[in-house]
Amino acid sequence: MLIFWERRLVFLATPKAGSTAIESALEPLAELAVRRPAALKHADLCSYRRHVEPWLHSATGDRFTTVALMREPLGWLRSWYRFRLRDDGETPDHVMQGVSFADFARAYADPDGPQIARVGSQADFLTEAGDRVDRIFRYEDMETFTHFLEDRLDCAISLPRVNVPPAVDVSLSPEQEADLRDVMARDFRLYDTL
Repeated sequence: MLIFWERRLVFLATPKAGSTAIESALEPLAELAVRRPAALKHADLCSYRRHVEPWLHSATGDRFTTVALMREPLGWLRSWYRFRLRDDGETPDHVMQGVSFADFARAYADPDGPQIARVGSQADFLTEAGDRVDRIFRYEDMETFTHFLEDRLDCAISLPRVNVPPAVDVSLSPEQEADLRDVMARDFRLYDTL
């Protein structure tokens, strides 16, 4: 999470949607950057509204605009899979060894499935009970997001490419993809509004 005090802007760092690159580029411009621990770095809208927004409002009397990125839902889950594969090398029990993306997607779709695929949803991160982040941009349209930031922060912005996971097979059969789209229906509905 990045807080731009003077500009009354808060960037909520959606996991697996470019947050590390955004933070690397914009941290010097922010009055407050929360990068660790992950639970605070990736504070969702609900946590922001409950804890951070009241503090900002009490200190300034103003409402801050929230902004975030959302990745195409299947691409987002593919990114999580690649991330988990990469981090698996540091895990002694190698929980991802032999797990295909189809296996990972099946585990994600099963509420009682293995912990390896419990990664939440972007809709849960970006919305809460009829409320949503003020400005959500598509990760795939980084140019529009960058222009918004340049206008709001009054400076030129160049985003680095960081935290890139390895290239691996992330294919699904048409049936598997259709099932996953059903499971991720809320994410797709939100993404379609952007």
